Amino acid sequence: MLPVSACIISRNEEQHIEECCQRLSAYGLEIVLTDTGSTDRTVAIARKYTDRIYHFDWCNDFSAAKNFCMEKASHDWILSIDCDEYIEKLDAKTLRHCMTSYPDAAGRILIRNRFTLDGQTSYEQVRVSRFVNRKYFHYTGAVHEQLVYRQTQDAAAWFAPAAEPGSFSTDQVTAAPKRNYDAPITILHVGYDIPEEKMQEKCLRNITLLEQELQRQGPDPYLYYQLGQTCRRLKEYEKAVQYFDAGLAMDVDPSLDYVQTMVESYGYTLLDLKRHKEALYLLNIYDVFAKRADFVFLMGLIYMNNGMFDAAIEEFQKSTTIEEFSIDGVNSYKAHYNSGVIYECSGHIPEAVKSYRLCGNYEPALKRLKSLS
Repeated sequence: MLPVSACIISRNEEQHIEECCQRLSAYGLEIVLTDTGSTDRTVAIARKYTDRIYHFDWCNDFSAAKNFCMEKASHDWILSIDCDEYIEKLDAKTLRHCMTSYPDAAGRILIRNRFTLDGQTSYEQVRVSRFVNRKYFHYTGAVHEQLVYRQTQDAAAWFAPAAEPGSFSTDQVTAAPKRNYDAPITILHVGYDIPEEKMQEKCLRNITLLEQELQRQGPDPYLYYQLGQTCRRLKEYEKAVQYFDAGLAMDVDPSLDYVQTMVESYGYTLLDLKRHKEALYLLNIYDVFAKRADFVFLMGLIYMNNGMFDAAIEEFQKSTTIEEFSIDGVNSYKAHYNSGVIYECSGHIPEAVKSYRLCGNYEPALKRLKSLS
């Protein structure tokens, strides 16, 4: 058995807890459940799989609950998982190697988010730091909690306050030590597979909690990041870009996953607002963030929207050579597809066909191939 504890926070999750626990048990992981006040059968169901069940008085602080849960585990190695997340794959041999090789780093697990839109099921893949040794990490943040390395909470500044929104400078950026790696764990997340109205309610609730936290503790880049992400989901792009601006004007550590995602979300939001020229400012921090395919793919889109098509194709092709990614397709079929669109629109049909064929079964590419045949 792996010396790993799967830590879960629950409240009225009888719809998901059985499947969650069943899959964890299949991999021999210890299950530690911290319930925050369920009134349904959540706890009763969980008892079939573990006797490590604890009650936590809810105080509107997810980090407090998660830290409490980690303290109750019998192992130092922690896999943090939600009730609506089901483990799909875990390579025990590789994971043991990671535990030995990266004892003080955060393991980024692959999460497949499932959505149903217009009757069609689709998936979006992201990597999130969830597998850690509790000796080195704990959670902070009342909502949208994040793992923080205990010895480096006051990371050196790398991004000085911007003179104006979007005014990036490479002189402001310094590299930070790598503190994460890709853990061999894949999770299916079904929590987003809910009606749009409920998602809207969830987003509005989160905004209220995040704003309360911001008032309580003052300016914080992670809170600005989460507010920006939530506003993006609500398609309130002007508010989103203001929050991202505020977060990126503070001292942040570029090695953190959320900082990389905040920069990328900032770029996408500028494109959503048709502020294409302004998005080119991201070139000034290219060397720091181009280690992940998502950023390189984004730069391709920015060039594409600015009519710089040769540069766009170069970025899309480069993104396919980068292994590290967050969103599925940015280093494969989506990049090839965008190259194909540029080639097709510029009259280079053979090159377009070649690019579309590299997309595999990606439906938009198959449609273009059909129209060109």
